Amino acid sequence: MIIKSLELSNFRNYESLQLEFSEGTNIFYGDNAQGKTNILESLYMISTTKSHRGVKDRDLIRFGQEEAHIRTVLIKNDLDYQVDMHLRKSKTKGIAINGQRIRKASELIGLLHIVFFSPEDLSIVKDGPAQRRRFLDMELCQLDSSYLHDLNQYNKTIDQRNKLLKDVWQFPQLADTLDVWDDQLVTYGSRIIARRKEFIEELAQIVGTIHEKLSGGREKLVISYEPNCSEQDLAARLRDSRNKDIHLKMTSAGPHRDDFSFVGNEIDLRKFGSQGQQRTCALSLKLAEIELVTRLIGDKPVLMLDDVLSELDSRRQNYLMNTIGGIQTMITCTGLDEFVNNRFEIDQLYHIENGQVAGG
Repeated sequence: MIIKSLELSNFRNYESLQLEFSEGTNIFYGDNAQGKTNILESLYMISTTKSHRGVKDRDLIRFGQEEAHIRTVLIKNDLDYQVDMHLRKSKTKGIAINGQRIRKASELIGLLHIVFFSPEDLSIVKDGPAQRRRFLDMELCQLDSSYLHDLNQYNKTIDQRNKLLKDVWQFPQLADTLDVWDDQLVTYGSRIIARRKEFIEELAQIVGTIHEKLSGGREKLVISYEPNCSEQDLAARLRDSRNKDIHLKMTSAGPHRDDFSFVGNEIDLRKFGSQGQQRTCALSLKLAEIELVTRLIGDKPVLMLDDVLSELDSRRQNYLMNTIGGIQTMITCTGLDEFVNNRFEIDQLYHIENGQVAGG
C-alpha cells in the first residue's frame, strides 16, 4: 500500500500544494506551527474521513475560504485509486473514488490503512476509557466493514434511547417503548463486544513480544479487554438497569462503557506507570498495530510519525526505525539531527515553512 501523491487546496494553512511521495521514508522538517502536521492530517482524512485532532470539517478550511479540497493517488493491490475529498463549511463533505461519487463517507474507510503515532497517543494509555475505545474503533472500522456498520447503528440507537429516557422522565407511560431500542442495542452491541474481544486477544499476542524487546527484557506487558458486560449478559444488564437509566436519563450498560488495560510487571500502567513506561507502552501498541494490520489485510499500512522521534531515546529510536523497513513512512520533525546522528535512511526530504514546501 503506497500513497503516490497529494494535492491540497485551501486546506489548513495551504492555499495550494502538490507533493509526490517516495515509497520509503518521507521526512517533513521545519519549525513548529509551519504546517507539517497538516499534511499528515490531510492523509489521515483520506483514510478515516476524520481529523486525528477531532476537529470539525469547517475548521480544516483555510481562513477566509468557504471550501477545501484534498486529492490523493494511492496504490493498493497493484491498482491505482484516486480519492477526491471536498470539504464545505455549510454542507457535508463530498467524496469521489476514481471519479465516482460515493453516497456515504463510510464507504471510503478501509481503502487506505494508516497507522498514526504522535506524542498525544500517550493519552491511549494514561487518559480515560474513551481514548482507548476511540483507538479500538478507529482501527477496527478500517479493518472490518461489518464492525463499522454495527458501530454506526449502535451509536444511533444509543442516541435514540437516551432521548427517549429523557422523555420517560416526564411521561412514564413511554417506558414500554424502550424494549424496541433495547433489542437493537443487544443486536449490534453483542457483535461489537465479540469483535473487540477478538481484536484485543490478537493484539495482545503481538504486543507482549515487542514490549519486552523495547524495554530491554525488563518488563512484560499484558493487554486485557475489560468489557462493561459480556455479549451474553447485555440484554439482562439493560433490563436490570432500566430504572437507573431513567433516573440518570442515559444508558449505563453496554460497549460504549468498555475499557482495556495495560499491565506491566503486574502494575496497571494506566494509573501507576511512569511517563517513560507509558511512552514505551504506547510505542509497543503502535508497532503491534502495524504487524496485526499487515497480517489481517495481507499488505503493509502506511505509517505516520508526527514529531515522535524527539520523544524517544536512541535505543527506542533505533528499534522503531529498524522495525519499519519496507513500510512507506511519513515523519515530521523540527530538525534532522536524529536522522543524521543515527544514520537513518532518508528517501525524500521536504522543508516546511509557513505553508510552503521545498523539496519533493
